[in-house]
Amino acid sequence: MFHALRTGTVPQRSLDTLAVGLTPFEAALDEELDRVARGGAVFKAIRGEYGSGKTFFSRWLEERARRRSFVTSEVQISQTETPLHKLQTVYRRLVERLSTSETLGGAFREVLDGWFFTLEEDVLQEGGVAPDDTEGLLQQTNALMEKRLSEVTRVAPAFASALRGYRRALANGDPEVAQGLLAWLAGQPNVSAAVKRKAGVKGDVDHDAALTFLQGLLLLLRDAGYVGLLLVLDEVETLQRMRTNVRDPALNGLRQLMDEVSQGRFPGLYVAITGTPAFYDGPQGVQRLPPLAMRLHTDWPANPRFDNPRATQIRLQPFNLDRLREVGVKVRDLYAEHSNAKDRILKLADDAYVEDLAQAVGGELGGKVGIAPRIFLKKLVVNVLDCIDQFPDFDPRKDYALTISEIELNAVERNVRPASDPDEIELDLGDG
Repeated sequence: MFHALRTGTVPQRSLDTLAVGLTPFEAALDEELDRVARGGAVFKAIRGEYGSGKTFFSRWLEERARRRSFVTSEVQISQTETPLHKLQTVYRRLVERLSTSETLGGAFREVLDGWFFTLEEDVLQEGGVAPDDTEGLLQQTNALMEKRLSEVTRVAPAFASALRGYRRALANGDPEVAQGLLAWLAGQPNVSAAVKRKAGVKGDVDHDAALTFLQGLLLLLRDAGYVGLLLVLDEVETLQRMRTNVRDPALNGLRQLMDEVSQGRFPGLYVAITGTPAFYDGPQGVQRLPPLAMRLHTDWPANPRFDNPRATQIRLQPFNLDRLREVGVKVRDLYAEHSNAKDRILKLADDAYVEDLAQAVGGELGGKVGIAPRIFLKKLVVNVLDCIDQFPDFDPRKDYALTISEIELNAVERNVRPASDPDEIELDLGDG
């Protein structure tokens, strides 16, 4: 976790220890996860300005889901790598980034092999075959597999055929074919025709097939002992910067996915998207497609304290100085618990110092405390806590003066930072 903070990124684990201001969402999100675990489906839109913690929130939700035996996947939407209007690409990225409580990313083979292991365990529990009867166990496992695949065959026959082929390749000691079919099941292109013929499938996973493969994957996950899949589509606001012939089909694909989730086509699926207010309200985002805008519309109360966390669209409040200080204190306390210099850390980086540093970082960013968490936590860990931990004579009030270089800021952070010279101000002149 501290390594991620040092690099200015959101940690993948233990996010509960850093969460600030998320308590109002907990009960509603847990209710929705429980509904999905019972065979329902949920579509959730997360809204927040840059720095409000959308990525943190989604990873916090993922971690919460994995503790409830969900499999999760986080897909970053982009025009080149993961365009939203090409669902086959979204499916491929989804499978590449499948995560379980044991494995973060790349867990597809683990899930698949776990399913076959479950089949064997179920056969052995029935008592019809001895554990050392390899041939008998294989035959009865295959028979049980066919029963379990009946529903998958109904919704995704090619997915089921590839599963059978994968199982045969493993049993026959043919790892190349098994690996090829595993890649094809994951939506990877360029799998050889010879490998696909082994399973009686052909072609690649296209836009339409991606949805049926997702159905097959959900059935497989449930049969393997998982309760569902949480899919996060992060940074969907990037659609606003895409060409019209890309943006409009992507928005329609989002509308299609939302409708099919709502209509029950994907039992066991929780979809969460993240975006900025400009994406939901601006002319280049959701508002370009009235049916999608209608589905996502939410009436926001004047007092955010009364926001409804059960609504389809929820909003995250930007960081203020109190929340920034609170998360800084949490990071300091956690760091101190794992340091031999605990007493010195708590004394030299006391609550007052943490607040002073938060104010200083906010000041360097033009008073925009809402976008300060990333830089603030990086400075706190790298320049303060690490130094107190390593150098017995280091005192941050005497030996550290805050400096923020342009090179360590992203575009949003640079744009709010006061320019010392008019020539340093960058003007956005548009595409022309």
